[in-house]
Amino acid sequence: MPQMSPMWWMTLMFMFNSMIVLSITMTYFNYKTSLKLLSSTKKISLIWKW
Repeated sequence: MPQMSPMWWMTLMFMFNSMIVLSITMTYFNYKTSLKLLSSTKKISLIWKW
């Protein structure tokens, strides 16, 4: 078993954490934009009904 250097391990963990944070923020922004799109499509459909 080769000994893992702490610097390499910390870099790996940092990359992993940043990927998780990035995915969470992307999901959050996608959720917000999809809600906006949903509300706008509802408005458009209401206009079309009139």
